[in-house]
Amino acid sequence: MIRLGSASGYPFEGPRLLGGWTPPAVAAVYAVLYRPEPESRPERYAVVYVDHADDLSQASLPWRHPRAQCWIARAGSRWKVHICTYEVPGGLPAHREQIVRELAAVYRPRCNETQFDHNWAEEWIGHER
Repeated sequence: MIRLGSASGYPFEGPRLLGGWTPPAVAAVYAVLYRPEPESRPERYAVVYVDHADDLSQASLPWRHPRAQCWIARAGSRWKVHICTYEVPGGLPAHREQIVRELAAVYRPRCNETQFDHNWAEEWIGHER
């Protein structure tokens, strides 16, 4: 298990080597990772992509996914790409999307085409006078 996200984080299963992994037929948030310093810090992972799916077995994982080449390029080899998953308890697509946005704001994954800021504008929350 690995915890991802702000504060205490979400309990993701994995990380597992993506090559040879068979995606289960479940709805989940998933993160693609690699080890930037495998020799000196093998316990440390970098998040390169986050997304969610209604059915992981239908998400073109592992290598038919549209962003797979980016993952491989970042990791240096398809055998250095890892995945972790989080089956959100009672999570509807909107809840999974919210988690993806949070993770994208926290980790700024390079292979995600859309990036999110983790900032609040004053007019969103108001202020007292």
